[in-house]
Amino acid sequence: MSDGTPADLFFDAAINLLQRVREEEAESIRAAGTLLADTVAAGGRLFAFGAGHSSLAAQDVVYRAGGLALMNLLAVPGVVGVDVTPATLGSALERVDGLASAVLDTSPIRTGDALVIISLSGRNALPVEMAQGARALGVKVIGVTSVAYAAETSSRHASGTFLKDHCDLVLDSKIAVGDAELTLDTIPAPFAPASTVVTTALLQAVMATTAATLADRGIEPPLLRSGNVDGGHEWNGRVMREYGDRIFYRH
Repeated sequence: MSDGTPADLFFDAAINLLQRVREEEAESIRAAGTLLADTVAAGGRLFAFGAGHSSLAAQDVVYRAGGLALMNLLAVPGVVGVDVTPATLGSALERVDGLASAVLDTSPIRTGDALVIISLSGRNALPVEMAQGARALGVKVIGVTSVAYAAETSSRHASGTFLKDHCDLVLDSKIAVGDAELTLDTIPAPFAPASTVVTTALLQAVMATTAATLADRGIEPPLLRSGNVDGGHEWNGRVMREYGDRIFYRH
């Protein structure tokens, strides 16, 4: 590690990744925002899924002040975060064949909907099969992943494929394999992961594009307001009544 405090170096690394994503993924971000806007305009529903820490980015766009009210979390018990005990169970479940099919079969997702799947490595059975199964149902799939993993690691799915191979659109987070940005001679392992910072920013850029695209078409984006500002609860109540048949986190 060169000059600068570890905090400075982490911020530099994160800012560099954000700048790369901003420049190199601009076209894909526009396309993803357009796909979600098309889905909303056509009466479809929006879902987001991620396993482990990738779920943080999925949760960040669900029931969010300033976010689209129609984005729903497609939750898989045991893999939504680190709340399962032991935490290692979540990692094990990501490798279980057939789990994605069971989730999709019992979820409200249907033809004409859109699903955002977040998986940093994209190599485990769960995100691969989730993408395969969703597309088989006629669902549009946006994958958010680090494409580097497909070049530098092997798939853990029987097909030998990665999440990126089963998506209508792919957003590349540019995160290096291992998800740790810093090294220090006195520390035996790399440290300071940046995938959450980058992936959440990437998805919020897509959400912003979706909202603006809808507005450009003369459609009021179904946005939520903070419940901590005056009138926020009333605003949200109206949006949820209007779009109640497409919002599943209230039921």
